[in-house]
Amino acid sequence: MPKQNTETLAQRVKELKEHPLEQHGDETEAGNYFVSNYPPFSYWKPDMVDNIAPILLSDAPVDTNLGLYLHIPFCRKRCHFCYFRVYTDKSSSEINSYLESAIEELKVYSEKPYLQGRKPQFVYFGGGTPSYLSTHQLQDLTDRMKDLFPWDEVEEVAFEGEPGTLNEKKLTAIRDIGVTRLSIGVEAFDDHLLEVNGRAHRSKEAYRAMDFAKSLDFDQVNIDLIAGMMDETEDNWKKCVDIAIEQEPDCVTIYQMEIPYNTTIYKEMQEAGKVTAPVATWSTKRDWVDWAFDRFEAAGYSVTSAYTVVKNPETTKFVYRDSLWAGADLLSVGVASFGHFGGVHYQNQADVGPYMQAMEANELPIFRAYPTSHDERLLREFILQLKLGHTNISYFQDKYGADVTQVFSEPMELLRSRGYLSVDGDQVLINREGLLQIDKQLHEFFLPEHSDWKRYT
Repeated sequence: MPKQNTETLAQRVKELKEHPLEQHGDETEAGNYFVSNYPPFSYWKPDMVDNIAPILLSDAPVDTNLGLYLHIPFCRKRCHFCYFRVYTDKSSSEINSYLESAIEELKVYSEKPYLQGRKPQFVYFGGGTPSYLSTHQLQDLTDRMKDLFPWDEVEEVAFEGEPGTLNEKKLTAIRDIGVTRLSIGVEAFDDHLLEVNGRAHRSKEAYRAMDFAKSLDFDQVNIDLIAGMMDETEDNWKKCVDIAIEQEPDCVTIYQMEIPYNTTIYKEMQEAGKVTAPVATWSTKRDWVDWAFDRFEAAGYSVTSAYTVVKNPETTKFVYRDSLWAGADLLSVGVASFGHFGGVHYQNQADVGPYMQAMEANELPIFRAYPTSHDERLLREFILQLKLGHTNISYFQDKYGADVTQVFSEPMELLRSRGYLSVDGDQVLINREGLLQIDKQLHEFFLPEHSDWKRYT
């Protein structure tokens, strides 16, 4: 994908420092900018939970993929920018009780007609820190999961790990339970940045984890990086990217730092009466990611979405992402987890107490839900697939009977006028400049009743 911005990073950063507000007006404020679903989570309601039961009692679909997600909400330490449901003070017995509840939840679902007998296309362990679990806990947990939803036809098992919890024994166990895609939350290779931003690990642990992982021949090893962390500079960002290239991961996922409302950083902003966050501006973050994309491409990687570069696009796949963005069902278990059945979104209880109580009462721990309309499902798939930089018009014509160039003519024309979007035959294309700010642009497609993006929490 060609580079759209010809300014050098140094020139751009210099301008931002001299005229940060007058020229750009893009200081990072609190809020969730990242678009991960549609409609936004804030529109999911407790009084819509009753829409789940009829789906679960209906016949299993024959043409819809199924994914399985398990939320492991335990960490050594809570990062200052973290907005997920995590706990840093749970004992081994409390963790075992939680895992027992998750298995019980999975068992309830395995007996529902809509899910009975279905085998997952992919499995995803997210958190929190899945690698916080002991080797024994991982082996016992996954053995019992496989008894309920067999993995013999699974295409991908993705697993998130924090470097400081990944020794050779743990990584061997992770590989042996069937993990094919290991994602290591490095975020940065600079110890000062890791400390200031509240990360539990340090760079030596990241190097060690990478070395162990590469020696064990996982199908894919991904590392996460964050552009624009607190105290990050152009110099240490460049060093971070170059070190990542030296590590030769199969893929790298790069996020632009945002400050959701329920983070430590936001709480400190409130206490100090600050409106803007102490992180890089959006223009700076976009330019840093743009520079990183160029650097990775020069090293032989390919940009495959707004956030990812991969060494070999032919062998490195993102089954969970692509399947979810094409409307797959997602059976999510565990506290605060998000799932999707037959067009109905749901989220579990957001705290471990109510979650465990629901399971003890033999009730599904669902807290809120949202039944989507035909138009909302079309919109959801279209905007999520735009994050790849391309999608096919015929896909939506075949699946939804809709011409997206007509249905979304106004927002598409708006993005076209900004120089981000084009149509080439059957493809809708987003160029590099558009990808670098895709989440901001996707809000142009939201239906009027969902247009208040700052409620996206």
